[in-house]
Amino acid sequence: MQMRPSRVLDNLRAGKLVSCFKVNMDSVRLAEFAALKGYDCIWLDIEHTANDWSLIQNQIYAVKSQQADSMVRVRRGSYSEYSVPLELDASGLMVPHIMSLEDAREVVWRTRFHPQGRRALDGGNADGAYCNVGMADYLQYANENRFIMLQIEDPEPMEELDAIAALPGYDILFFGPGDYSHAIGEAGDITHPKVVEARRRVAQAARKHGKFAGTPAPVALMDEIISEGYQFLGMGGDVAAINTYANNSLSEFAQRNGQAATAQGGTEYYKK
Repeated sequence: MQMRPSRVLDNLRAGKLVSCFKVNMDSVRLAEFAALKGYDCIWLDIEHTANDWSLIQNQIYAVKSQQADSMVRVRRGSYSEYSVPLELDASGLMVPHIMSLEDAREVVWRTRFHPQGRRALDGGNADGAYCNVGMADYLQYANENRFIMLQIEDPEPMEELDAIAALPGYDILFFGPGDYSHAIGEAGDITHPKVVEARRRVAQAARKHGKFAGTPAPVALMDEIISEGYQFLGMGGDVAAINTYANNSLSEFAQRNGQAATAQGGTEYYKK
C-alpha cells in the first residue's frame, strides 16, 4: 500500500507556485470548503487558537477529501506537538519562531525519521495506513514526501540565516512579516524597509541552499514577492475574508439606509 503524495511538494519540485489558505476557525466544513475552492494547501493552526487534536484530525480528513494538502502550525513544546499532526496524516508542519541554528537542528531531529533524525515512531496511524505500509517504505516516504517548514520571524536568527538555510532535513523556509515587524517595533508594517530587507534575505538564502521559500503574499505585493523567489504563497485566510465581506456588505447597506458607513477595520490586517 502506498502513502499519499504531497501536492505541495510535487508542485514546488516541478517549479510551480503553491497557494495556501489559512483556517483559524474551529470548523471542519470551512476547511473542506477552502480545499474545494482549489487552494493547494490549507493552513491549520494550533499555535494561536484553542483548536484541539480532534478538530485538527477532522479538518485534515476534510482537506484530504478534496485532494489538497493540510499543514499544521504547531505549538513549540514537546516532541508530541510535532509528531501527532504527521501521524494524523497532515502533509506538512510549520514550526514557528526558529531562533537559531541549534533550534532548527532540534526541529529536524524531532520531525524526521532515521537517518535524518529521531522522530517518534509508531506507524499505526492514518499516515502509515494503520500498519499497512511496510516499515522501510514508511520511513523513507515520510522523510521524502512530508514537508517541514521553519518560520523565520525574528531578528535573532538572521545572524545564522545562511547556516539555517543550509541545514539538511527540511524543505521550506518561511518568512513571517507580522512578527518580524513587531520585533523591530513597527508592528503590522510589512513594507517597512527592515522587513522587506529581511524578506529578501530569507528568499535568497533558501534558494542558495536548495530550499523553497514561503511567505504571506498580499495581492498588492504578490508580483514583488514572486520576483524575489518565493514559491509558497500565503493567500489570506478565513478571518480576513469574512471581515472583508462583512465590511463591504455593511457599507452598501448603510448607503441604502441613509446612514454613515459603520464598518470597522479588518479589511487588511497589515498596514501598507
